[in-house]
Amino acid sequence: MPNEPNASGVLCWHIRVTGLVQGVSFRAYAAREARRLHLVGSVQNQPDGSVVIVAQGDADDLERFRQWCEQGSPQAHVEQVEVTPGDLVAAEGFAIERSGQ
Repeated sequence: MPNEPNASGVLCWHIRVTGLVQGVSFRAYAAREARRLHLVGSVQNQPDGSVVIVAQGDADDLERFRQWCEQGSPQAHVEQVEVTPGDLVAAEGFAIERSGQ
């Protein structure tokens, strides 16, 4: 996924996951996987039934996370994973956000 890393090699990806991804612990599992990969950012349910993730880290870990998103949590049924590059934001850790409005 092309975008320019900062001086320390960090990229930011916005990931939108559609399918049966709400009510199946997708956010909790995504946060756990992101933390395992040392990514920072957040995950949030959207009103349209999708989940949106902002993840920052190095390209290899982001790609591993994208691949994980294609499967998701054990009860999820992922239909599509869309990735777009984003601007880096100040973030510490990986948060599970309340549903978007």
